[in-house]
Parts: sequence; C-alpha cells; structure tokens
Amino acid sequence: MSARAAPSAPPLLIACALRIERAALGGTGRAAGGGTVLRTGMGPRAADRAVARALGRPGMEHAAVLATGFCAGLVPGMNPGDLVVAEETRDPRGAVPCTGTALLAAALARAVPGRTVHTGVLTGSDHVVRGQERDRLRAAGAIAVDMESAATLWTAAGAGRPVAAVRVVVDAPEHELVRIGTVRGGISAFRVLRAVLPAFHEWHRSLLIPRR
Repeated sequence: MSARAAPSAPPLLIACALRIERAALGGTGRAAGGGTVLRTGMGPRAADRAVARALGRPGMEHAAVLATGFCAGLVPGMNPGDLVVAEETRDPRGAVPCTGTALLAAALARAVPGRTVHTGVLTGSDHVVRGQERDRLRAAGAIAVDMESAATLWTAAGAGRPVAAVRVVVDAPEHELVRIGTVRGGISAFRVLRAVLPAFHEWHRSLLIPRR
C-alpha cells in the first residue's frame, strides 16, 4: 500500500506593480522560498489584466494571491516603513474580504520586529491621492490607499480563492512625498518590503490548516 501524499497548498502568486517593488521581492519571476512574483504595471487596469492572464495559466486556477508593494498611509502617526495588512480591499466595484489577516499580521511582526503593523481597510484609487482626498478616504474608513491591491484582489477573488494584501507605507500624513526623488521614506519602505517574504510564505502554508 503506497503512502498517502500530503496535501499541498495552492500555488502562490505575489503581485506588485513597480520594478523597485519586484526588486525588493527578489528581482525575478520566482520568489525566494517559493511562489511567483508578478509585476503587473501601475494602476488598476494594468493589475486587472496582468492578474487575469497569470491566473489563466495552467495550474494557477486555484492560486492564492497576495498583493503587495508600497502605499500611502492615511492615519496620522503612520511612518514610512510601517506595514498595512488589509482586512478587506475596496474599490468602486465593491469590497473583497481578505484571508488570514490576523495570522499574516503576526507573521509580519516577527519578520520585521520593531515595525508597526496596521490592520484595516485598504482602498483603491486610479491616481495618486493627496491632501483633502486622503482625508475623505480616511473618513470613509480606510487606513491606506494604493492603486493596484483592490483591483488585484477583485480579479483574483473568484471561486473562493485565498487573497491577501500587504503594503508598506512610503508616505503618510506627516511624511507626504512631494516628489518621487524624496528618498528617505522610500529607502525605509524598500528595506521593509525586502524582509517580508518569510511572512508571506507562512501565510501561504497556513492555507493547509482547515478553517472553521
């Protein structure tokens, strides 16, 4: 009698928008420790298209999807390098609840000790958000905003697929980026993003644990 094969987690797709984000995650299509890193390009339409194509490939039908990269924090007191773990993402099409938020937040706290981990609503935008628009998004319940996470998870969430979003704050109410060349916050965020892959893999492995 042959031994029964151990169950395996679904494939992991890690989606980011920018070259610098992909470089922080390993710089190639394969993440250290497993999983595929997909650079979608900037904006929700690019994310929609790229993620749909990736999930249409053979073997990816049930892939777990984690959106990551940089974001703008909306809550006073946030700092560059803080982490945001989405409890849900929102865009004009609706909200997508995330899988395993508490476990992912705990894994990130272990992976990047000393960094603050925020959990809450991550909202989507099709443009860079500044000033009073940030205030309106915060008043609507969001703690952070980026351009791709909500679109990525909306596209991925069909068929009960596990989804999550983790973003690193690159600017915040007291640390707003005036121009892309403002480096201090960006360097801090890059270093944090480079350190979080072990937490992503811990989340991925947790998908094998039956959920009540």
